[in-house]
Formats: sequence, C-alpha cells, structure tokens
Amino acid sequence: MTIEETVGAIELLTEPLSFGTTWRAIVEMTTLGIAGGVIGCWVVLYRLSYSAESLAHGMLPGLVLAGLVGLPLLLGGVAGILVAGLLVAAATRIRGSDPDTAVAVVVTTLFGVGILMALSPASPPAVGEFLFGNLLGTTDREILISVVATVLTVALVWTLHPRLLAIGFDGDAGGFVRMSAALVTFILLALVSVTILVSVQALGTLLVAALLVGPAASARLLTRRVTPMILTSASIAILAGLAGVYSSFYLRTSAGASVVVFILMFFLVAAALRSVRSRIPAIERV
Repeated sequence: MTIEETVGAIELLTEPLSFGTTWRAIVEMTTLGIAGGVIGCWVVLYRLSYSAESLAHGMLPGLVLAGLVGLPLLLGGVAGILVAGLLVAAATRIRGSDPDTAVAVVVTTLFGVGILMALSPASPPAVGEFLFGNLLGTTDREILISVVATVLTVALVWTLHPRLLAIGFDGDAGGFVRMSAALVTFILLALVSVTILVSVQALGTLLVAALLVGPAASARLLTRRVTPMILTSASIAILAGLAGVYSSFYLRTSAGASVVVFILMFFLVAAALRSVRSRIPAIERV
C-alpha cells in the first residue's frame, strides 16, 4: 500500500469523527451495544424475544403521548411499557384464548393506536422519530442516561449470572439458588424494559428489538458457552453500531436502520459459518 493510499484510508476513518453528531452516535451505540449484547443473550436463552419485541412496540402510545403534552420521553416510555405489560399479562389470562394470540392482539392494537396518535395533525414532526429513532440526534444527556443504565444493567446481570444460568437450564433449580424462576424472569424483563427505554430514542420502537435479539442470536450460532456468548454478542453489537454509523455518514442513509442492516449481516455470516462448521466432520468422515 502506497503512502497516498494509507493517508486516504486514514482519512476515511477520521473524517466522520470530526463531527460531533457522529461522535455522539458512536458513543451511544457502543454503550447500547454493550447493554443490548449482554441482556440480549439472556433474552435469547430464556426465549423472551417475542416478549421483548412486544414491549418495544407496545410502548409507542406512551412515547407519543409524552411528545404531545411535552413530558420527558423517558417518563412516557415508562408509562407505555407498564400499560403494555399489564395488558399483555391480562390478555394471557383470558379463558379459551391462546396466550400468544392474545398478546399479538394487544400489542398490534397498542402499536396501531400509537401510529394513529403519531400521524395526527396535532403531533409535532419529531414524533415520527419514535418509529425509527434519531441516532444522529443523540444528546449528551441521553448518552449519560445510557451509560448509567448500561453500568447498572451489566452489574446486576453479572451479580445474577449464577442464578440466571441455573434457572435458565433447569427451571426447577429455584430452590437451590433461593430465587423462584418467576422472580428471575421478572427481573430479566425489567432489565429488558430498561434497555428498551434507553435505546428507543436512538433506534425507535421498530428497530430496538433487533439490538436485543440479533447480536445474541449470532453469538449463539458461534459459541457454545454462555460467557463467550455474552462477550461475542456485545462485540457484534458494537461492531454493527460502528459500521452502521460510518456507512450512514458516507452513504447518507438512516443511521439506526444502517445499524440494524449490519446486525442482520452479522447474523447471516454467523449462520453461514455455523453451517460450514457443521459440515466439516461429515466431510472428514467421507
């Protein structure tokens, strides 16, 4: 590689960093990538992917309402998730109804209500960002909130790691670890809710579930043990965030959507590697 090519490659890497919006987006996605990558592994292992997506979609009316009346989005998100959680819990108790079907009806109804509110003439233009996020509009305050939430989430998951592991692989191990499976699942969903709340401004209600499920699903294809899975998941989420922000800068695409595209690309690569690796023993036997 010549000196000119080296200089050109360095400029490609450094030019986006000369803009504050790009810097903040990278810091935000790195922070969210750690949180989403860590908590997402337990979402996948506990088979809570649908629940995570339901919470993300069901909170939309609360976010829109907060935007309409001028309340903090975080407050609206909390209210939206609480209402969605209560309605989902009530729906699963309806006699004669399949729980998954009932949850789907509740979530799609809440999401539809949120869309109607977002598209009403009284809604400010920024309300539309709740669907797809505004990663490049990240503020220092939002980064601070994300950092605090990520540190607390990772610390709590680290503390609960043995219990999560025991109950995740043996639902009857609650007595041994002195915590019921229901309580552990509730704590896990609470952490998922916190991660969704701090991520929705950057990725929106439509894309935030990808951060919780995609990297963890890719990591599970590549690893067999939980700790390497968590580290791999967080790494994939961070790399997808960096790649998405950089591609958004040069291709003039939506930053949040670009991040999700790279999460999908990592999953496809992981699936291909898993497929190739599974064929190797068969090839060697032949």
